[in-house]
Amino acid sequence: MSLEHTALILIDLQQAMRDPSLAPRNNPQAEDNIAALRDAWRGAGWALVNVRHISRCDRSLFAPGQPGAAFQPRFAPADGEHVVEKNVPDAFINSGLERWLHARGIERVAIVGVSTNNSVEATARTAGNLGFTTTVVADACFAFAQKDYGGVMRSAEEVHNMSLANLDGEYAAVRSTSELLHTAP
Repeated sequence: MSLEHTALILIDLQQAMRDPSLAPRNNPQAEDNIAALRDAWRGAGWALVNVRHISRCDRSLFAPGQPGAAFQPRFAPADGEHVVEKNVPDAFINSGLERWLHARGIERVAIVGVSTNNSVEATARTAGNLGFTTTVVADACFAFAQKDYGGVMRSAEEVHNMSLANLDGEYAAVRSTSELLHTAP
C-alpha cells in the first residue's frame, strides 16, 4: 500500500493534554512517533490534517482563548496545512473533514493523537463507517487511566489496548509507526 494518497490526521495535540491534573498516561514515546510520521508526511508533501478540540464549556481546559486550547509548539501546523476544529470527540462531526478529504480524492486515513479511547476512537469509527480505509497507529496514540463502568480503576495501557481492540479489523487496521513508515514508497 502506498501512503501517497493517505491523509495523516493528528488529533488534539494541544497544551491541555499535558495538564498535570490529568490521570497517568501510557506510551511516553507517542509524541516522538507522531513527529516522525508528521515529518515523513511533510517531507513527501502528503495531506496532513491538524485537529484541535475547542470546547463549548467555558470552564474547560479546551475553551476558546484558554492556553490549553493551543497546539503544543512541537505540533503547531505548518503554513498551508489543514486545521479542523471540533466541539465533540469525533473530528468528522460538523467540521467539513469528510468533504475536504473527498475533494482531494483521499480514500485512506492514518490517525494518531490523543486520546485513544476518546477522540481517536470516535474519529476512526466514523472514518471506517464512511468508507475510508483507516489505520490507527497504536504507538502514536495514548490514553489516560480511568475507572471502568464497574468502578474498577484501569491503567492507561488497559484503556488504550481495549480501545484498539474495539477498532482493529472492524473500523480500522491497527499498526505501529514502523509498520506504517515501511509501507511508504
